[in-house]
Amino acid sequence: MANEFYAMMGRMRNITRWSLMRNSFAENVQEHSFQVAVLAHGLALIRREILLLPGPDPDRCAVAALFHDASETLTGDMPTPIKYYNPQIKSAYKQVERVAGERLLNMAPEALRPAYQPLILEEDAEVTPVVKAADKLSAYIKCVEEQKAGNTEFECAAQQTMHAMREMYRPELDWFLEHCLEAFSLNLDQL
Repeated sequence: MANEFYAMMGRMRNITRWSLMRNSFAENVQEHSFQVAVLAHGLALIRREILLLPGPDPDRCAVAALFHDASETLTGDMPTPIKYYNPQIKSAYKQVERVAGERLLNMAPEALRPAYQPLILEEDAEVTPVVKAADKLSAYIKCVEEQKAGNTEFECAAQQTMHAMREMYRPELDWFLEHCLEAFSLNLDQL
């Protein structure tokens, strides 16, 4: 095998997000994954250093976030309204993601597969909730930035995403929303 894994990871930049929405600026999966990694790292640090709560290592969270959408190099980005339309579609899509993740793992050098498996298949039960919170936060930030650009297309998505974040009951996410989120609506001079 030619060990195509790293080349496939480079293709994350070709997968466009929010394809059903009119966007003021495009976002690809590679950019999104970087932002989710920064946010997951930050959420884990907030949990540990500010809230003084036990939780996963921030570095593990950041690395897991870099790979959280890796299977989309094979599946593309399924729009949320379709992916979560009903329990059967959600379950079927989880199976598709799993198969794509396993196929992607088989592209990695064999000796490295055990290290990548919990990242690609999201098997770290301690890290996954932090990454999922960061993923939702990234989606909400996209909504805020689109609304800041005058794009009303993202109003419903913003409301739904905020509701989903509140239902996660993650104290580090709540802290971030209270202390950091407002800065995303500022322009460069205001920052």
